[in-house]
Amino acid sequence: MTCNGCRSHVEKTLQNVKDVENVSVDLEKGEAEITMTSHVPTQVFEKSLQEAGGNYHIMEPGNPGTSSKPMQHTYKITGMTCMGCRSHVESALRNVDGVSEVSVDLEKAEAKISMQEHIKIEKFENALQEAGGNYHIVMPGDEHSFKEPSKPKKKVGKGTGTWYCPMHCEGDKTYDKPGDCPVCGMDLVEEVSLKSSSTKYTCPMHPEVVKDEPGSCPICGMDLVPMEPEASAEEKGYKKLLRKFWISVAFTLPIFLIAMSEMIPGNPLYEVAGMRVWNWIQFGLSLPVVFYGTWMFFERAYRSIKTWNLNMFTLIGIGAGVAWIFSVFGLIFPDFFPPQFKTEMGTVHVYFEAATVILTLVLLGQVLEARAHSRTNSAIKELLKLAPNTAVRVRDGKEETISVDKIEKGDVLRVKPGEKIPVDGIIKTGKSSIDESMITGEPIPVDKAEGDKVSSGTINGNQSFTMTAEKVGDETLLAQIIKMVNEASRSQAPIQKLADRISAYFVPIVVLVSVITFIAWAIYGPEPAYVYALVNAIAVLIIACPCALGLATPMSVMVGVGKGAQNGVLIKNARALEEFNEIDTLIIDKTGTITEGKPSVEKVVSVSPDYSEKELIELIASVNAQSEHPLALATVNYATDQNIEFSEATAFNAVTGKGVHASLSGKRLALGNDKLMLDENAEISKEVEKKVIAEQEQGKTVSYFAVDGKIIGYITITDAIKKTSEEALRELQEHGVKVIMLTGDNAKTAAAVAKHLDLADFKAGMVPENKMEEVKKLQQQGKKVAMAGDGINDAPALAQANIGIAMGTGTDVAIESAEITLVKGDLKGVLKAKKLSEKVMRNIKENLFFALIYNIIGVPVAAGVLYPVFGILLSPMIAALAMSFSSVSVIGNALRLRNAKLD
Repeated sequence: MTCNGCRSHVEKTLQNVKDVENVSVDLEKGEAEITMTSHVPTQVFEKSLQEAGGNYHIMEPGNPGTSSKPMQHTYKITGMTCMGCRSHVESALRNVDGVSEVSVDLEKAEAKISMQEHIKIEKFENALQEAGGNYHIVMPGDEHSFKEPSKPKKKVGKGTGTWYCPMHCEGDKTYDKPGDCPVCGMDLVEEVSLKSSSTKYTCPMHPEVVKDEPGSCPICGMDLVPMEPEASAEEKGYKKLLRKFWISVAFTLPIFLIAMSEMIPGNPLYEVAGMRVWNWIQFGLSLPVVFYGTWMFFERAYRSIKTWNLNMFTLIGIGAGVAWIFSVFGLIFPDFFPPQFKTEMGTVHVYFEAATVILTLVLLGQVLEARAHSRTNSAIKELLKLAPNTAVRVRDGKEETISVDKIEKGDVLRVKPGEKIPVDGIIKTGKSSIDESMITGEPIPVDKAEGDKVSSGTINGNQSFTMTAEKVGDETLLAQIIKMVNEASRSQAPIQKLADRISAYFVPIVVLVSVITFIAWAIYGPEPAYVYALVNAIAVLIIACPCALGLATPMSVMVGVGKGAQNGVLIKNARALEEFNEIDTLIIDKTGTITEGKPSVEKVVSVSPDYSEKELIELIASVNAQSEHPLALATVNYATDQNIEFSEATAFNAVTGKGVHASLSGKRLALGNDKLMLDENAEISKEVEKKVIAEQEQGKTVSYFAVDGKIIGYITITDAIKKTSEEALRELQEHGVKVIMLTGDNAKTAAAVAKHLDLADFKAGMVPENKMEEVKKLQQQGKKVAMAGDGINDAPALAQANIGIAMGTGTDVAIESAEITLVKGDLKGVLKAKKLSEKVMRNIKENLFFALIYNIIGVPVAAGVLYPVFGILLSPMIAALAMSFSSVSVIGNALRLRNAKLD
C-alpha cells in the first residue's frame, strides 16, 4: 500500500470476504485489524486481494513462512513516463529471483524492493534491459550514473506519443509507438495531448525560419505566416486506412463483376476468353487486395495464433485465407479435386470474389470504426480548444503578446473583453463577469472582482482586468480535468470482466462450430455437398464478431466520462461510474456542501458588563488568529472590517468537535460549543442559553466565549444554504437515494437546516471519526454509500465510502482526494453524476445485449440452420458486411451519450 486509495481498496476487498464483520486498515503501519464471526484462513484473504487486482499481499505477523523479515532497499528508476512504464518496471523487477515484493512510485521515480537476501543492483539492471524499454536502476544519490537517457525527439503534432488499446485488453498498459494490440489485434489509439497545439509562424521564402509569435522574417523581412499544423496520428491512421480501402475497392469491384457475370445467361465474358483465363485475371486482381490493402489482417491473425490471443482477426484470417488459398490451389492444381468441386467447364470453383469482398468489407468496418473512435474522445478535444495559444503579459507598464507556454508563476496578464483566460490565477485589478459553463456546466456567468480566482479556458465578459498567474501548464484546472478524463477513459469498468470472460471462449467455440458446420454439410448437405460445406463454414468464421463484445463497455465509458467533464463532473475511473449507479445512500456534510461554505459573522453579543462588544470581538479575533478553520477566518475578517486591532494569543489549542482555547495576558480564553464550556467549568445561564437556542433554531452557528471559566458573550455566524441544495436533494430522494446529513454543528442548528431541506435523517456533533464509523455501519447493513465532502476534513469517511465525492470550486478542487469530483461544488453535480451513471450503464447493457444477440443469432444462421425449413443460406460476403457494421453500431450507440441530458 502506498496511498489512501490503496488503503481504501484493501479495506473494501477484505470487508467483502464471507464471515468478516469489520476491517480497519492502517496505511502507515501496513496493518489490517479484521473482526470475523468465525475464523477465516489468511489464504482466503490473499485470494480475495489477488482477484480484486493490485499488488497487495496479506500475511500474519510472525508467520513461520515469513519469520525472516525481508530487507527493503530503495532505488532510483530512470526512463519512466506513464503508468504503463511503472507497471512494466514493477513486473520486471518482481520476476527477479529472491524478490518478495516491489513497489514503484512514478512521481518520485523510486522503487522499493523487498528481498530475503541482498541482490546486486546489476541483476536488477539486467532484468530491466531484458524486459525491454529505456529503463535503468541506480542507487539514490548516485549523481554520476543517475542520468536521464536521451529521448528521441517527438514530431510536433497533436498527440502525446502514448498509445493504448481501445478495448483495454491489458488494463492501463500503454505503448510508445503506433501499431495494433497484441491481444485483440485492434489498432492502438493515441492519447490526446494535454496541451493544445500552439500556432507556429514561418516565412514563405525561408521555411527554415519558425517562430512562436507573428512578426517579420529575420532574413528577408517578409511577414511571417501561420504554419499548417501537422495532422494527428489519429488523422494519419484514418487517411492511410481510407487510401487502402479505395485501392481495395478498385481491385475488388472487377473481381466481383467477373464472378457475378456467371449469373447472366450466355455470359458475354466467355466470348472474350474462357473461364480459366478469367479465373487467372481474378487471381491477379486479388493480389493487391490481399498483400497490400488487407495484409495487416493476416499479420494480426498469425500473431494471435502464435501468442494464442485469439480474436476477431483470427476468424477473418482463417475464413478469408482458406477461401483465397483454396482458390489459388484449385487454379494451379485442378486435377487434385474431385468432380464435386468442379464446374461444367472442368475448372475448380474459385472464391476470389468472396475472399476479396470479405476483406474489403472488413476494411470498410475498420475505416468507419477509426472515424467513430475520433468522435468518442471529442470531449477532450473540445476542452483542448478552450485553452488559448497566446496571452498578453504586462511588464514595466508595457504589454506584450507571448505564447501561453512562456507564462510563469507570478506574471501579470491582461485579459481583454471576450478573451479566454490563459492560466489559473487571481484578479489583480478590475472586475468582470466570467463564463465558466465550459468547465462547470452552468450557463450563468459568474461575477468576479479583485482577489477572486479565475480558471484557464473560461471566457471573460465585457470588461478588461489584470490577473496574477498562479498555476500554469499542467497545473491548471483545465489541464487536470483533461488528464483525469484521459485516465478515466482508459480504465476498466467491473462489468467489462463479463465481456472478457465470454471473449476468452468465444473464438475457440466459433472455430469448433465452423468445423462442425463443414462436417454436417459434407455428410447431410445437397450436392455439391463439399462446396456448401466450405462456403457455410467460412460464413460462420466471418460473421462472428468478438470485437463488438469487447467494445461495448470501453466506448460507453469514454463518451460518458467526457460528457461528465463537460458538465463539471470529473470521474476518476470507470469503476466509480459503474458503482455510482448502485448507490442507495448519500451522506453529506453541511458546511460547504449544503451551505455556501462562506460563513460570516452576523452579530457579537456581550453578556458581561466588564466587556464591551468591541473588546469581545478583539479577544475572539486574538484566539482565532492562529486557526485556519472557515468559522475562525470569518471572525478575523469581521474584526479587520471593523478596524479593530488585535494581538495573537498564545498556547493555542483546537479541540476537535468542541472549539478552541488559548491564553492572552495571563487569562485563559475559550471559544466553542456547550461541550467546551463544560470542560472549562463555565456555567451557561438560562437567559444566555435561551438566546443561543433561539439563534440555533434558525439554522445559525453560535459559539460561547469564556474568560477564566466565565462566559462573557457569544458570537453568531451564518452560512447561507445554496439555492440549488433544496432542489438537488429533493430530486436525489425521488431517484430512490436516501440522504443523510452528518455535521459537526450542534443539534438545533442541524435540525433547522434539515427541516428547511426536508431531510428526515441527520446527525449533529459529528467529528471525522464519527462520520467514518457511520459509513461503516451503513455498509454493514448492506447499503451502497456515497460520501460528499470537501475531500480534506472528511477524508476518512470519503475513503471508507463506496464512492467518495469531493466538493470544490474552481482551482480549489481536490481532484486526487475522491473518485468523483464536482468542479462547482454544488449538490446538483451529485444529481448529474447519478443521472450520468444511470445512462452510461444502460448504454453499456444495450451494447452488450446487441453484441451477444447478434452473435447468438448470426452464427447459427451462417451455419445454415434455416436452410432445411426456409431454404435460406447466408453468403460469406453478407456475413462480412454484417460483422463490419456490428462494431460500428456499438460505437454509434455509445455516441448517443453525447446528447444525453443531465440537467
